[in-house]
Amino acid sequence: MFIAMNRFQVKKDAETAFETVWATRESYLGSMPGFVEFHLLKGPEAEDHTLYSSHTSWVDKAAFEAWTRSEEFRRAHARADNRTGESLYLGHPKFEGFEVIQSERKAAAA
Repeated sequence: MFIAMNRFQVKKDAETAFETVWATRESYLGSMPGFVEFHLLKGPEAEDHTLYSSHTSWVDKAAFEAWTRSEEFRRAHARADNRTGESLYLGHPKFEGFEVIQSERKAAAA
């Protein structure tokens, strides 16, 4: 399994706009071979930003890399910014990719 994460430092008072961009996007993930799941995470607040992270799981790194080269990826990211023109972020998102070495799940988990 491969986990791809992007960290976003979202400017204070831009959280609602950021969450709206994600809630109204067309992701295309569900149609991609090897896609497992997606999460948008809201983290701690700092003085000037709130930390968010997008988190996708893939069957392997090759499936994730195929997604990044796909037309669906280009379409999904075509409107990844705020329509007002003002950036919602402090700096650029930071990508982190991880190959899963070990997993554990409760047997009765959904």
